[in-house]
Amino acid sequence: MANSTEAKPVRAGEAQMSEQERRLAAENRAATERRRQSLTLQRENILSQRTSNPGRRAALESALSEIETQLAALD
Repeated sequence: MANSTEAKPVRAGEAQMSEQERRLAAENRAATERRRQSLTLQRENILSQRTSNPGRRAALESALSEIETQLAALD
């Protein structure tokens, strides 16, 4: 059985962090991953839409560009 006092794997830079700081860092990573997944789903939705309406097409292209910019900022 695993003992709760055993050393847990630590990410780079977390060795000097308190438990609260590590928890906050983990929460931030989880939030970032959820945001990335949400943006990816939105991107896939836009790419799946087909339209011959030039105004709608422009709106979709603009939205896609914004999503891709946000995804790039997460990396």
